[in-house]
Amino acid sequence: MFYFTKTPSFLKAIYKSCTWSLSPMAPKVYITFDDGPHPTITPFVLEQLKKYDAKATFFCIGKNVVNHPEIYQQILNEGHAVGNHTHNHLNGWKVGTDKYLANIFEARKYIDSHLFRPPYGRISPFQIKQLTTQKPPYKIIMWDVLSADFDTNITGEQCVQNVVFKVQKGSIVVFHDSEKAFERLEYALPRVLEFCKKQGWSMEKLD
Repeated sequence: MFYFTKTPSFLKAIYKSCTWSLSPMAPKVYITFDDGPHPTITPFVLEQLKKYDAKATFFCIGKNVVNHPEIYQQILNEGHAVGNHTHNHLNGWKVGTDKYLANIFEARKYIDSHLFRPPYGRISPFQIKQLTTQKPPYKIIMWDVLSADFDTNITGEQCVQNVVFKVQKGSIVVFHDSEKAFERLEYALPRVLEFCKKQGWSMEKLD
């Protein structure tokens, strides 16, 4: 499995209409979570965020919101942001634009947000154009740092290192509140939050 834990500049240049990071001038980082809500893992994440006085952004799958509306509401009640991650975790490179957009709009029935993150980060330029010209337009959020907690071939400690060696002010960091990632997430998340707090960075939600 090949992936970048630090997004290279050439990818940011190719997809320059997407948001990869925010201003490095302010002492803030942006922790995000994909694929939830999950009935037990998302509450664990929320507990850790509360412990470290952190806010985050959850890119939710529509069908998971339908299945766990109370967890989705808990995310909102605790002051975090949400974003659309399609209804069925579709790969934009493998489906046509009409089907892809329809799946996003299905998720929009349950996720009230103008933020969108493509599953796997895979989206075509034409799909981006279609989303960013909606009224209101979607803001497509990618990432600067990938924890790789989804990778079952690495340890929780490697997951920590993927973040703490690469995160900087303004970074958007990706974790996953999913069963596949949980073994590494459970170990890495509190350690990353502790690291950011010791740097004097506030952990903020996207808007």
